[in-house]
Amino acid sequence: MAGMTVAPRRWVARLAAAAGLLVTVVALLIAPATPASAHAVLSSSSPAASAVVPSGPSEVVLTFSESVRKVPDKVRVIAPDGSRADRGEPSFDGAVVTIGVDPSAGRGTYLVSFRVISADSHPVSGAFTYSVGAPSTPPVDSGNDSRANPVVVNAVKVARFLGYAGLVLLVGPVLVLAVLWPRRLSRRGPTRLAWTGLGLVAVATLADLWLQVPYTAGGGLFEVTGEGLGSVFGSAFGAAHLVRLGLLAASAFLLRPMLARPSGRADAIILAVLGAAALLTWPLAGHPAASPAPAVSVVVDAVHLGSMAVWLGGLLMLGGFLLRQADERELGAILPIWSRWAALAVSALLLAGTVQALIEVATPDALFNTTYGRLLLAKIGLFAIVIAVAAYSRQMVRRRTAAQRPAPVRRAVWVELAVTAVVLGLSATLVQTTPARTAVAEPSGTQAGLFSTTLSSPLYSLRVELDPAQRGNNSIHLYAYAPDNQSQPLPVAEWKATAALPSAGIEPIDVPLLPLVDNHAYGDVSLPAAGDWQLKITVRTTDIDQATVTATVPIR
Repeated sequence: MAGMTVAPRRWVARLAAAAGLLVTVVALLIAPATPASAHAVLSSSSPAASAVVPSGPSEVVLTFSESVRKVPDKVRVIAPDGSRADRGEPSFDGAVVTIGVDPSAGRGTYLVSFRVISADSHPVSGAFTYSVGAPSTPPVDSGNDSRANPVVVNAVKVARFLGYAGLVLLVGPVLVLAVLWPRRLSRRGPTRLAWTGLGLVAVATLADLWLQVPYTAGGGLFEVTGEGLGSVFGSAFGAAHLVRLGLLAASAFLLRPMLARPSGRADAIILAVLGAAALLTWPLAGHPAASPAPAVSVVVDAVHLGSMAVWLGGLLMLGGFLLRQADERELGAILPIWSRWAALAVSALLLAGTVQALIEVATPDALFNTTYGRLLLAKIGLFAIVIAVAAYSRQMVRRRTAAQRPAPVRRAVWVELAVTAVVLGLSATLVQTTPARTAVAEPSGTQAGLFSTTLSSPLYSLRVELDPAQRGNNSIHLYAYAPDNQSQPLPVAEWKATAALPSAGIEPIDVPLLPLVDNHAYGDVSLPAAGDWQLKITVRTTDIDQATVTATVPIR
């Protein structure tokens, strides 16, 4: 009786461990992270940032590093008196955006603010000023909030992770049931797993379409309009996701008989073609479609994704079903075949991953000095651990001891799955992070960095982080602590910040700040010129107590 209860308890423990790992990965995804930069760069503008022109131009021209698309009513020119100076809809021609401007709007400083969608479907936002006649106090564009909603950004990451997880749950059972599954074993468990995977991919795809509206236009989780959805559906991103949904629906008709019983070769070939076409929709909606070699990147990314799904899905079937239910004779036939499949999938993963890295990173400097590069290094390190464990399992199969003693192989499989679940989480973050080749492509040709300092006042101690401390878009994080204990968070009632460059005649620019937790605020600001910027921050801790601190930030 005791022997009857030990195995179920172990199985429940493993399921609980897997659930805990999944919760951990999701928590890592939604934890505060370093803000992502834009995936396209504003290369130049006419008039140039901070320029003083003798008369008002009839148009403002923005030139980006790659093609961009419109976000409705998010490209604006604000006159010195705070009114709209832009006229009509801006025109988009590849990487060039032309904004008609009223040339008689008056003398003073104008603010150009923009939010557009880059070629890899990610939003690009920023602002700069120019002056007619002479500089004046810069106006504020209160109607064009370029801050990314952290709930939406994290929801996008979670949706991507669930899509990858669903792909693994779908591909593994289908492949094993079609080729390796012993006829005497029940197909109910793997069938449920496959339908769960199909449902997860479909739900994640629909979530991607919904979230793309507030993600690109700005706004909250439910700030979705018909116009916004129409814009998403009409884009390459939307087309790829709609095609994926159609392919999933078509595959469902073939999956039902195939999962219930062994099917014919023709159905298997058709399903394989549909699956390969569906895999292409992931790279077509992301970074690979906008890489320097898009055709190569799209194919390589699809191979990378497919190999991952085959390997992890097969491991899941092996650890969850076959190593527990198949007898020694069946395992003796299955394990050598699976070992060859795994070796082929891992080889394809390594080759595709190497090509991807060469394209997206481009230089050793970008590998070590960008967020994308560091995430990639972490992924490579974890992948090396998985390869070592897989080599151990393959060695056992070669010695033909795995069929007689499946327990060590089963433990190795669960270790592989645990580590690769974290790798999937890193992958979901990577697809939302600026590629290293773009992150280092700044107009000034200098290397970006992180500015960090701690400022003190009688009321609080304030840690300030500005990233990447370069001309253009920057993200600012503020952390308030007790003045005598920098490990004790201090609740803040109100945050205010301005940035000014007196040497260039740029008056204080308001920095919109979003409180994330009681002692942590986040904001985006565009700094249009290089120089020593004066960052002034006012923190109110109670209804009457407040203090202002100032930092000099060198911007390259």
